Amino acid sequence: MKRLFWFGLGFSAGFVVCRKANETARQATPAGLASNVGEAVRELAAAVGAFGADVRAGMSERELELGELFDTHSGRASRAAGVVAGSSGRHTDRDSGRAAAAGQYRRARSAED
Repeated sequence: MKRLFWFGLGFSAGFVVCRKANETARQATPAGLASNVGEAVRELAAAVGAFGADVRAGMSERELELGELFDTHSGRASRAAGVVAGSSGRHTDRDSGRAAAAGQYRRARSAED
């Protein structure tokens, strides 16, 4: 009985070692290397795509934050409409508005820090 146990254990260990050796040998062939490189390129492409999506989402979020900050500090009724509350629908002097908004943005950022 003891010999049968050791025979079975040796057979199992030999089987596992043989499988691992075959797998390693297959990975060392040109087809195996190409498969590994192809998989790595797919993973890299997925990571770059996810990064791009995160960047776009962050940009959208920050654009909304800046739009709300601009609307709040400039007295604009609606950022989408682009009109000043109480005006006849015409845009105000854009250069002075941009300069004022930039100054307010710098003050708001320094207050956050």
